[in-house]
Amino acid sequence: MKNQSPYYKAIGKEVEVFEQTYASKIPFLLKGPTGTGKSRFIEFIAHKLNKKLITISCHEETSSTDLIGRYIIKGAETVWLDGPLTTAVKEGAIIYLDEIAEARPDVIVAIHSLTDHRRELFIDKLGETIKAHEDFMLVASFNPGYQKGFKELKPSTRQRFIAVSFAYPKATLEAEILVNETGIDANTAKKLVNIATKIRNLTELGLTETVSTRLLVDAAKLIHNGLPKRLSVEVAIVEPLTDDLEVIEALKDLCNLMI
Repeated sequence: MKNQSPYYKAIGKEVEVFEQTYASKIPFLLKGPTGTGKSRFIEFIAHKLNKKLITISCHEETSSTDLIGRYIIKGAETVWLDGPLTTAVKEGAIIYLDEIAEARPDVIVAIHSLTDHRRELFIDKLGETIKAHEDFMLVASFNPGYQKGFKELKPSTRQRFIAVSFAYPKATLEAEILVNETGIDANTAKKLVNIATKIRNLTELGLTETVSTRLLVDAAKLIHNGLPKRLSVEVAIVEPLTDDLEVIEALKDLCNLMI
């Protein structure tokens, strides 16, 4: 039996754009803040296209070796082990490099020949060049607002991708997502979205990140499972946003009035 499709509610033409991008064999870049549905979208679209999805969560230690592969000791032998990028290139999978700007610069260098007309991967340690499978697709995500000016994608890299911006859904759509994801009642979902909208507009608090749809889903799950509403909002929305005690108290007061 076919696995159930991940729930995803389109906010624009992103599904249509991705399908045409895939058919055109052009890399795809998802831009937007944390928790706006970028990862869920790629899970949904891979399922829709019936393609294997390999996800790599990039961080400051992620190197090209991690993606391409390495030699390992196996018994008395030294054998080559393909990395996830090499596997995707050979098998024709969709590889998703989540938060690509967080990775080391050599990762960008390694994927360059896969993001232009060549569609090939050079494995330096083997002295081999592999042509990408017909169905191979490179997808990456990037949060332009996070630590702006510190970890940016170069224009020469950006221009190798078709790019779509993801933002927080409209209030009615976001509430619908909460209901579908968690089973929470529509009225409580609307209140949670109102809280998120209010906090997102409080730029004077200086929050590094604001309330994501993901945080709202977490709060809704707790409420649906029986945790008191105010406590659910405190631990799922307020506390993850900041460690500043004064800001926490201000947010708690605000949320208590709205929930």
